[in-house]
Amino acid sequence: MTDAALTGPEHAPATGEAPDRLIVFLHGLGANGNDLISLAPILAQVFPRAHFVAPDAPDPCDLSPMGRQWFSMQDLKTETLFEGVKAAAPSLDAFLDQQMDRFGLTPDRVAVVGFSQGTMLALHTLIRREQPIAAILGYSGMLIAPGALADDLACRPPTLLIHGEEDEVVPPEMSRMSGEALKIAGFDVEVAFCKGLGHSIDEPGLRLGVEFLLRAFGDKPVEDEAANDAN
Repeated sequence: MTDAALTGPEHAPATGEAPDRLIVFLHGLGANGNDLISLAPILAQVFPRAHFVAPDAPDPCDLSPMGRQWFSMQDLKTETLFEGVKAAAPSLDAFLDQQMDRFGLTPDRVAVVGFSQGTMLALHTLIRREQPIAAILGYSGMLIAPGALADDLACRPPTLLIHGEEDEVVPPEMSRMSGEALKIAGFDVEVAFCKGLGHSIDEPGLRLGVEFLLRAFGDKPVEDEAANDAN
């Protein structure tokens, strides 16, 4: 695994103000940061002072050489995947620490949004940090080796897992099982499924994610803000 610091596309607050929160996107296997940073302008309508960043995974993808990977998934045995995500975690830890220092933000002003392998990395890494971040929003992924939770669980960030019911890449049952394991471990976790959706993020799933992030950050729901504007 490459030891170089993570970098990737960013989307700063359009107002030019200092960010009041950080939202980090973690892409899936064979993609790169550009895959999810396209969501930033949409979320910025709700979080205008958020700074968005989507780091590229450190290594070339061994299944799709034009893309990147957080860890190899050529061997899908649980033990191999666990060793892979465990090796990838320090790069994400260092990146989050660097970004929080950069903007002067505390962990409760940070959310991580993962897709597929990015969700796997988020779930593994963020529950093993000393202080919980505000939220983990995971699409189309899973918690690798849930049986290892008891070994080094350090915190319990609020978590929402969203999965397409027709996902043939990562079966939706993976989110269900992950949610159950996290709930047993004492997490505030929700699991939602999107009808007719494959391995992707759709508008209903994005809307659920935004509502979850609003709650996690302690903000007013979008409909409440609209009602206040009308009065």
